[in-house]
Amino acid sequence: MFKVPLSIRRKILIGYILFITVITVGAAFTYFNLKVIEEQVIFSNVTSEFFDTILEVRRFEKNYFLYRTSDDYKETLYFVNKAEQLLQENKKGFNRLVIDDSVMRLSKMLQKYKILMNNDFELNATEGPSKRYDLELSIRKAGKTIVTLAQKISQKEQKYIQKLLSSLHRALLVSIAFLFVFGAVVGYILFRTVSIPLKLLEKSMNKISSGKFKTVSIKSSDKEIASLREAFNKMLKELELRQRQLVQSEKLASLGTLLSGVAHELNNPLSNISTSYQILNEELEEADNDYKHQLLSQIGEQTDRARDIVRSILEFSRSKDLDKKILNLKDLIAETIFFIRSEIPARVDIHVDVPEKIQISADKQRIQQVFLNLIKNAIDAMPDQGIVKIIARSVYGDNEPDFEDLAAVENYYPSPEDKTDGHTVYIKIQDTGMGVEPDVISQIFDPFFTTKDVGKGSGLGLFVTHAIIEEHDGSIKAASIPGQGTSFLIRLPQK
Repeated sequence: MFKVPLSIRRKILIGYILFITVITVGAAFTYFNLKVIEEQVIFSNVTSEFFDTILEVRRFEKNYFLYRTSDDYKETLYFVNKAEQLLQENKKGFNRLVIDDSVMRLSKMLQKYKILMNNDFELNATEGPSKRYDLELSIRKAGKTIVTLAQKISQKEQKYIQKLLSSLHRALLVSIAFLFVFGAVVGYILFRTVSIPLKLLEKSMNKISSGKFKTVSIKSSDKEIASLREAFNKMLKELELRQRQLVQSEKLASLGTLLSGVAHELNNPLSNISTSYQILNEELEEADNDYKHQLLSQIGEQTDRARDIVRSILEFSRSKDLDKKILNLKDLIAETIFFIRSEIPARVDIHVDVPEKIQISADKQRIQQVFLNLIKNAIDAMPDQGIVKIIARSVYGDNEPDFEDLAAVENYYPSPEDKTDGHTVYIKIQDTGMGVEPDVISQIFDPFFTTKDVGKGSGLGLFVTHAIIEEHDGSIKAASIPGQGTSFLIRLPQK
């Protein structure tokens, strides 16, 4: 027989209908039991009133035999009649409580009791005490029997209510257990038919994202999963066809960017060297020594500049192991500022807020290059007067402090016996310069990208900075407001 595969939507719909059906049946059963209990609780008021009426009969019976007044006799008959009326009006309810003939016996005893009371009242008016004694004993015996039967009915009523409550309690427990098992079964089926195929699809996508193009093979009879599998495999085939072209295009684009950047940066110093050489060659004999030294000095400076560009490329293109050491951050920053003190204009102030106790594990040469690049960039970003703020904090845990207000973060310094695992050092370098436009800030870490004028920057500084920070298992991000300044926040694990 041809079998049509079920879709996930249809499976969920069937499960939903079954779940609603079970809920409805359970709710109906519970409602029926609650209705019965409600009726019985209402009827319990009748049984209580009946039992209280019987007790009133016995009370006025006692008064009657003590004082022999017609009022007590009338009150006794009144409550006997009331008990008969309650018993007659609620005969069905009373019969439901007992399985023997207690209700019938009680009705007959009430009639007998009333007859005996009438006889006693008539004898009370005509006969002496000796003839009334036997009749009084019969009345008391009948009254005692009536109380016993009424008490039995009251107890039966209480037991019946307890039985209904226990039955409802068991039914609720069974319903909850059934719903739990039913929900678990439905959940497991959905997990098997939906979640597992999607997990397998996720694993396949992760492999593809890592560059391993492999056809997705997911066994599932669901229409949606099968359709998704086919569409995904079709997409993979298209990707495989274009992968080589994309890789080749990316290589050419990267090579073109690198060569254009190097050619652009090398062109200026080489042009200056060529010009100085031609002037020196033409005026070698006529020019004075000071002018010759000036031209040679320019040639040397431009040669060093070209060498630095090539060295930067070679330095970060070759693989080199890090030489990490424990360094005091405040001393390291102070030493870095000392290196460039001659390049810091008088119009620029550098404020350092780095606690004494913060230490980092880093390659001194490379991490200093990071600070040099960022501080020099901050200085260059302020053509007029300005301030460079360097703030550092050691923070415990994974919560990253506020980018805008790192100085407000309280330092956490462990005691000597504590381990430093789990601590993170945050370093913020902020200037009050021109800032960077929002559409540019996302490109500042790209190689050969610069916002400086031609000849004033290679575009490799922040690219190299980003690479060094990543080598130290850290991260760096930037934020800028045009006209107000730029901030760099470095995160380094404290190991």
